Amino acid sequence: MTGLDLLVLHTVRCVGVAGARRLAEAAGLLEPDVESELIDLAVAGLVTREPGEFGGWGLTGAGREADAARIRDELDAAGVRPTVTRAYGEFMVLNPELLDLFTAWQLRPDDRSRVLAALGDFHLRADVVCAELAGALFRFQRYRDRLSHALARARAGEQGYVTDDLASYHTVWFQLHEDLLVTLGIPR
Repeated sequence: MTGLDLLVLHTVRCVGVAGARRLAEAAGLLEPDVESELIDLAVAGLVTREPGEFGGWGLTGAGREADAARIRDELDAAGVRPTVTRAYGEFMVLNPELLDLFTAWQLRPDDRSRVLAALGDFHLRADVVCAELAGALFRFQRYRDRLSHALARARAGEQGYVTDDLASYHTVWFQLHEDLLVTLGIPR
């Protein structure tokens, strides 16, 4: 596997079943490049295309195993397991606070300006963790960028970017969590 096909395969792993456009956005790549890699990965038996309105590209069992092995090898070859493990610990300290903010956002619509301000404060601390991860493995930079983008859109009045949009802060945080679990080989 090359770097690009690993990134696409791993993005499918962290995003779940999705179309090429959504996967390209999550990976920070051009859609035609992602589509080409997905076709190659399908030929290799690592991904499959699910038809239908809610279909998209998803991992096969072999794809899940290949991704886990390659991501583990990437982590070990870079020698950054202690850094990623420490950042994961910091992520887990932040996670309950963010889940509380999401709950407040959904249950108290009259208080959303306060929740959005608290999310901005939270983001400053989360960005430190994301910067640490990006310094260890550059592929984590996309989460920094995507979280910042979601927050900016929410601050601009697009409220769906807190919890509802497919590119919302909530969705990107969940995908980062999934990525950390896979990277460190921690079962969900």
